[in-house]
Amino acid sequence: MLLGEGGLQQSPMSDQPTKTDDTTRADGSPVGAGVRLLNPRLHVVLVEPEIPNNTGNIGRTCVTTGCRLHLVHPLAFDIDEKACRRAGLDYWPRLDLVEHERAERYLQAHPPRAEGPGRSWFLTSHAKRSVFDAPVSMGDHLVFGRESRGIDASVLDRVPESQQISVPMVPGERSLNLSTCVAVCVYAAIRNMYGSGEVLLDAHGRIVGA
Repeated sequence: MLLGEGGLQQSPMSDQPTKTDDTTRADGSPVGAGVRLLNPRLHVVLVEPEIPNNTGNIGRTCVTTGCRLHLVHPLAFDIDEKACRRAGLDYWPRLDLVEHERAERYLQAHPPRAEGPGRSWFLTSHAKRSVFDAPVSMGDHLVFGRESRGIDASVLDRVPESQQISVPMVPGERSLNLSTCVAVCVYAAIRNMYGSGEVLLDAHGRIVGA
């Protein structure tokens, strides 16, 4: 299965990405795309994603907001250069992407943290705390589970309840599309950063660093 269409636009940012020839990150995981953001606003983490269109759309959201995308294997689709080219993802080379062999490797590299910087927030529909009430800030991790069943209980059992958050829905509804959920959470966090002065908007309404 090929990575699905996710969009073709680029948004200018003050955090200019730089090309890298590195083959691994500090935690030993491979670099999956051709840029590295010096100060990613957020780390968006997808654990074992299943639907390629969702990951394509999420990649586009990360590019346009200055976030780093983490993909935790196994994936249900290909993301190699040929697959991305055939899917028309011309923004993919501008994505700061890290791949992790499995969930345990990601958790070893980034243990769940309740204190900043780099706190972890795990999205689950069972959480009592809303993303609107979570002080997500610059450099934090937003962790999302697979589309079919979310984050495994074996992972959530290791996460403090205070770090488990949800996106509000009306009673009786079960879930949102994953790419929609990611976009809601990313922009809720950017709204927090805007309010605290961590990010600014320029004269054209574009997100820039403080």
